[in-house]
Amino acid sequence: MTAWVVVPAHDEALRLPGTLAALAAQTRRDFTLLVVDNASTDGTADIARGFAATAPFPVVVLTEPEKGVGSAVDTGFRHAIAAGADRIARTDADCLPRPGWFAAAMAALDEGAEMVCGRVVARRDEHGPLGRAVFSGLVAVAAVFGRWRPAHRHPRYRVPYRMHAGNDMAITADLYLRCGGMPRRPSPTDRAFLNAVREHSAAVVHRRDAVVENSTRRLRAYGVLGTAAWYLDRGSAGRPVDPR
Repeated sequence: MTAWVVVPAHDEALRLPGTLAALAAQTRRDFTLLVVDNASTDGTADIARGFAATAPFPVVVLTEPEKGVGSAVDTGFRHAIAAGADRIARTDADCLPRPGWFAAAMAALDEGAEMVCGRVVARRDEHGPLGRAVFSGLVAVAAVFGRWRPAHRHPRYRVPYRMHAGNDMAITADLYLRCGGMPRRPSPTDRAFLNAVREHSAAVVHRRDAVVENSTRRLRAYGVLGTAAWYLDRGSAGRPVDPR
């Protein structure tokens, strides 16, 4: 097994150190970390390179000038596969994977899954209890909406729809290539990617013990209704695609 973890990052100099520390604290660390600097204008890439000097695993820093999380993820995944990765996990540069995240994802792949999606919770350092509860409620509503949406229940799909966050996933290299990879465009990309995966594999599983603490910045930037529209697949409605 050769595993890589891909982290796309755009102007994340403030939050990236926390993500890197969370990855260094994983209970299982037999992976290569690839940070994809996506057209950043701050010190994101320098922070990643500085971390490489003391990291408990190999670190690669790659530049993707085409802005958009889809482009950064696809470039990172394809680079990892070309370098020999047969499994790739992903989180984002504003997220905090809990210590057992990577181990849980790899265990699912060991058990025969081709893609594993974990459990996303709100970060505890960006909002208080009320904000975190609102975030959890919005995610739950969007998950129900996605599961029963007619477009997600077409016979061509080999497994039922279950909403997942791209910042908490792992996939085999073979399936990634079979489904065509992440759409090379700005966010949102996760839903389109998941549906492509569902057309090519029934071995998609959910692991509640693969936990990532997700940034709630969109809640502050978009408001409750705007965030609800985002998670219900209504897009950004003219707001910045990547609220920073």
